[in-house]
This record gives sequence, C-alpha cells and structure tokens, in this order.
Amino acid sequence: MRLLAVADSDSYLKWAAALLRGLPGEHRLVVVRSPITPSAGQRRAAVGGVGDGRGGVRVPEVVTARRLRALLRGYDPDAVLLACTGPVVRALSPWVSRDRRRVLVTGLPGISVPASEKAWRLRAAADLFVVHSGREVAEFDAIARDLGLPGRTVRATLPFLHDAAEAAGPRDRIVFATQAKVPERREERERILYALADLARARPELSVVVKLRARAGEEQTHREDLHYETLWREMPVDHGLLRFDAGPMHAQLARAAGFTTVSSTAALEAIAAGVPLLVLSDFGVGAKTINLVFEGSGLLGTLDELVRSRFRGPDAAWCAENYFHPEAENDWVPRLAELVAGAADLPRPAGDPGGRWARTRASLRVELPPAAYRGALRLRRALR
Repeated sequence: MRLLAVADSDSYLKWAAALLRGLPGEHRLVVVRSPITPSAGQRRAAVGGVGDGRGGVRVPEVVTARRLRALLRGYDPDAVLLACTGPVVRALSPWVSRDRRRVLVTGLPGISVPASEKAWRLRAAADLFVVHSGREVAEFDAIARDLGLPGRTVRATLPFLHDAAEAAGPRDRIVFATQAKVPERREERERILYALADLARARPELSVVVKLRARAGEEQTHREDLHYETLWREMPVDHGLLRFDAGPMHAQLARAAGFTTVSSTAALEAIAAGVPLLVLSDFGVGAKTINLVFEGSGLLGTLDELVRSRFRGPDAAWCAENYFHPEAENDWVPRLAELVAGAADLPRPAGDPGGRWARTRASLRVELPPAAYRGALRLRRALR
C-alpha cells in the first residue's frame, strides 16, 4: 500500500507524522501551502524520527496546489490522508479520486468532544474518519448516520500517547500548556500568568515553564491573538519567574513534576507519562472552553490549587473510555487495508454539502498565495 499524507498546519502535521509511525507500506508526507503553513522549524520538529516508508527521515516539503495535483498523479498513492483543517479537506477532497478511485482518510488531531456536525460536513467525502476514543467513535458515527454520509468513523490510539515521556533527569519543572483559543479574554490569560508566577515564588526549587504551541509570529492551526509570551513581557512582574518554550512537549514532560492546562491534548500526554496534573476549571467547563471531556476525570481544579501544587492523577474508568483503550480496539489500519484492497468497487465519494461560496473560499485557501488569499477576503468584505 502506498499512502500520501497531506497536512496544512502545525497541529495536523504533528498528528500526521505520528500517525504514520509504524504504518505498513510506503508513505510520503507533504504540507500544502495555505495561510497557516508551519515554519521550517515547526516542520522539522514535527517529524523527528518519522520515516518516509523506506527507512529514511524526510522533513516534509511545502507544495503548491498545482504541485500537489502533480504529486497525486506521479506518486499515484492507493490512499490519501488529508490531515488538514476542515476547509482545506473540503478543497482537496475532489482531487483525490479524480483519475482513479483512492481511499480518502481524514480525522482530527486531538480531543474532539463534543463531536461536531460541522467537522463531518467539511469532510463529507472521507471514506474513513479517524478519532481517538470510544466516546468519539460513537458520537461521530451518530452524526454520520444523521447526515446520511457513507464514511466510517474508526479509532486509533492518539499517536502522541505512544511517545510517553520517560524521566530524563530530575523532575525539576512545572509545565503549563497553552491553548490558542481559550481562555479568550486578556484578563483571564493574565490571571493564569500571575498564578504561575505565584507558583514559581512558592516553589523556587522548580522551574515554571509555559509551553507554547508556537512562538509569536509563527502560524498555528487556530489564530492566537493574545500570545502568552507577549502578554508576559507587558505585565509588571519579575520576568525571570517564568520560562517560555516552544520545543517538543515530550521533552518537557520528561522533566515535569507537575502539569497544568485549561484545555490541551498535552494533558493526555501527561497522563501517559505518569505526570500529576491539573486541568483548570476557573474559566468554565464545557464545549466553549474545549474541556468538556475532562468532566468525571478527577483532574479539574482551580488556580488556587495550582499555586498550592495540588496536582493529581486521573480516574481509571474515565481513562478507559477516553483515549486509554487497549490497542486491540484500534481498527483504522485494518479497515484502511480492507478498503484499499477493494478500492475499485467503492462507490463515488459523497458530494460536498456546502454552498458555492464555501467551496470557492476553501479552494482559494490553497490555490492562492497566502497574501493574495487574505487580500481576496478583504476585497469581498469591502464589496459586501
């Protein structure tokens, strides 16, 4: 089996690179140019140790839409993994089986609770939709049935959990993992930074590290208008109290005595690594704060508890239902092999349920250079 994986952003690139580890057959990973293309440093970090299917390690190249179409013809994969944001999956899906029927795989790179109807609509042409827990499979399957989509939801262990960090020296730090979308307000983010500063004063024997998703100015899957490092520089505090790092999460967890976040898949990595943690509930618990899944986990707590280092472990029953299932329950690889073997008999992919402007905008996102795309959106807004 030959598989071509296409990513468009930092989070999806990390997910695709990790998902390809151990996948049988030959595979290749590229990044399609878009307004959120990861930097060269982000691309190198994402694929550390990931092979190209022939024993080597390849940092993925950034390809234009035209180059990607040529690659589909020249590389001629049996299956295509669109590890991309929903609009880009919508734009690229019609290309996958243009010259012959190929299996189209897509998915979501982290926590996906509650399941979103929009996520499935944008990926309507997919044969396989990869998620990471029994709860997510049940919720996304129900949505597919309601929408009348033929694609199947399949499960894979969240690939980052395979990289559970082993201790690499003394446990000498507390790690806070940021999230681009939440909390939304400046004062809420400053409350977190002040609490982390108080923690640093209370625990001078430990470093307090703010683990960034990207440095200020680097693109991310989701736009981050209030970057923590920028906010910290503007706050009237001892700026030496906190450290900021954008390197691999597993390197931080290998030295972590505790971990905290408002909402981040990295909380699951901390669980896998045996690091005590705290999921902050001060800003709400629900779909809006992207931490609904942690209800019943035993991990929710407050900033006051963070300052007192009240980290904890997860509930075992919650773990079994959410992401820490037995490997034997993963079915995405055998299901992919089955579909590839019978690809010639697969029905035509489902059509795009979106409107004309939605399809056009999705296409422009990858067809135009990023500056031209942003200009086209500004022009449309002005005309409206």
